[in-house]
Amino acid sequence: MTSDQHRRVRELFEAVVDRESTEALAWIAREAADDPVVRQEVQSLLYNHSKAGEFLKQPAAEALPDLLDDEPLAAGARVGSYTIVREIGRGGMGRVYLARDERLDRTVALKALAPHLIRNGAHRERLRREARAAASLTHPGICTVYALEDVDGDLYIATEFLDGRTLREEIAAGERPSSRDVLRTARELASALASAHERGLVHRDLKPENVMRTRDGRLKILDFGLALMPSRASRLTAAVTDVRAGAARTAPALTQPGFVVGTPAYMAPEQINGETADARADVFAFGVLVYEYACGVHPFEGSSALAVVARVLDSDARPIVSRCPDLPPPLVAVIGRCLRKRPDDRFASAAAIVDALVDADDVASPDAHASWWRIHQLIVCGLYVLAAVLGWLIKAWLIETPVTVAVFIALGAGATIGGVLRGHLLFTEWKNRAYLARERRRTRRPTLLLDLLIAAIMAMDALMVSHLRALWSVFALSLGLGIALAALVLEPATTAAAFGEE
Repeated sequence: MTSDQHRRVRELFEAVVDRESTEALAWIAREAADDPVVRQEVQSLLYNHSKAGEFLKQPAAEALPDLLDDEPLAAGARVGSYTIVREIGRGGMGRVYLARDERLDRTVALKALAPHLIRNGAHRERLRREARAAASLTHPGICTVYALEDVDGDLYIATEFLDGRTLREEIAAGERPSSRDVLRTARELASALASAHERGLVHRDLKPENVMRTRDGRLKILDFGLALMPSRASRLTAAVTDVRAGAARTAPALTQPGFVVGTPAYMAPEQINGETADARADVFAFGVLVYEYACGVHPFEGSSALAVVARVLDSDARPIVSRCPDLPPPLVAVIGRCLRKRPDDRFASAAAIVDALVDADDVASPDAHASWWRIHQLIVCGLYVLAAVLGWLIKAWLIETPVTVAVFIALGAGATIGGVLRGHLLFTEWKNRAYLARERRRTRRPTLLLDLLIAAIMAMDALMVSHLRALWSVFALSLGLGIALAALVLEPATTAAAFGEE
């Protein structure tokens, strides 16, 4: 084929890859009717694409059952000081059992490492080192590793047993979390990752299945430092790295030495391309995970697992703000930066993510209490108008002097500025709610100072007019006290009720 034909094949393939097969074939036949070579090549690529990605959908333990060539342990079996209760999971790393540690009288999760991982002496020693490193992590957001046990030549890792459900299960439930929950989850996850990155540990397989929320609401990262053993130079299968060429090989490459059984949809581009994975690979996975948790869809979603990998390599994610407009802008910016293709364009580690989220405020969707917050703003604006009108009347009742004029001007200016600030908040809440928390924070102090200033001026007016019009003096004093109390007592209460913060 000529270079023009190659270019046309690529363009047609990328345009049709996500269509239904019947529609796709008809579209290709129509668009490439003038060139049988191009038409046949695109059809061939589309066929290979639909077949090649199937193995990526299955867990390694299901796709390659020979990885788990050991017999499962029966309930009541003893492994050193541990008594097996039941099997609770399995994967490419091995089987996981609920067990009882008889020495310390506690329940643990006991992972029996798959035989293929420990037959090789170098791999076995690396597993030992990784397990020791993981055991050194003491962050509350990371599942604790208790011990590495060598029993009759088999290796077992005893970890904290967690009762809860994974983020994958939360996503699959179909209920989208509030912006408050997304922000809290992102902060907890980033904090846990930062703790490990500071010690030089990289997870390398961060995904919703490896993050669990316990029944008491705590977030825990599972399998830290152990998920992608035994190769630190993370290479995906030859099938995945061949995506750029539009073709794919078959699944058996997964078992070749030096390759890693991972989760391609959550791997950074450099991992997929066979380059060394560092903390920035976890940063990319963090962005994918938080995006999917917030929106319920993968940022690089495609019609097949291989299409997802192709988009990770070559396409930009759809901006999360288009799917989740209520997320705080700082969080939106963090996710966008995490998903950049070049490692140097991302955060250097999760510690930088923690810093970037420090000033991110929750932008929870207003509930029924938000109506009272709006009413409060409108009422205070009305009080500003009354204060300005009353100030004008008091100036007219008194002998006009530079002092009375200055007092009225200060009152009118304060009431005007206060009304503008509160009107700005109302407009922001109506038109651009994502920035409301930030604008409330910016205007809180000047608005409070203006309210107290207006209250003080009203008290001064009340004293100046008391010998002429006692009733209006009481009204002016009451109005000033009302504005002060609204600022000091009522506004914090309505804000807390509407937005969960003061």
